[in-house]
Amino acid sequence: MAASKQDKVLVACPHCGHAQPEPRTAISTICKGCRGHYQVQEALKPTRKAVETGPEKRRITCFECGAELDVPISAQSTMCKKCSRYVDLNDYHIANTVSKNFKTKGTFTLEQSGYVFNTETMAGEAVIKGRFLGKLVTERSLTIYSSAEIKGSFKAGRLIIPAANRFHWKDPLKVGSAEIAGELVANLQSEGTVILKSTARLFGDVEAKNLVVEEGAVVVGSMRVGGAGA
Repeated sequence: MAASKQDKVLVACPHCGHAQPEPRTAISTICKGCRGHYQVQEALKPTRKAVETGPEKRRITCFECGAELDVPISAQSTMCKKCSRYVDLNDYHIANTVSKNFKTKGTFTLEQSGYVFNTETMAGEAVIKGRFLGKLVTERSLTIYSSAEIKGSFKAGRLIIPAANRFHWKDPLKVGSAEIAGELVANLQSEGTVILKSTARLFGDVEAKNLVVEEGAVVVGSMRVGGAGA
């Protein structure tokens, strides 16, 4: 028996898009537009194509002009779209003696056996365990261990002293924010939030926009909270 009109549906050809009526229960057919063969049920309920996504990216700023750039996390370098300057994205691990300048948006790690001297280093993040002589600037975090020996100057977006580690600095420390889980002997000035973990021991004055002190932390010194820091 011929299928009634009620039993037919319009089916679009997956090859050319031509729509033609076909029995709802039909298995396959020939397109009257392009003469291509296709499965009716698959055309009625096409499999949704997976959304193609690009590589995961991170946002950085150009050293020279400050333009914001979105780069793949796996990239080792890029060119600024605004000023065409080269931007290093590599991570560096130093375990020997080096006299060299570093300028990277990646992580600069100075191992306990490493010694970097006469240097101007700019990095996205830095981890210092060895001897550093020079100028150090980090955009994000600077993690300092007890074995670190720093002579010169440094600036950090976020200062981190891990638990069971100690750091002493005679001059005021001016940072964006800080997370202290070990012992810090210094006067600390922060434009943001200072977090003293439960294992923290801080000997010095604190000036910060916000201060979080976990139970168990030890603070010996005056605290000024609410200012913007220096």
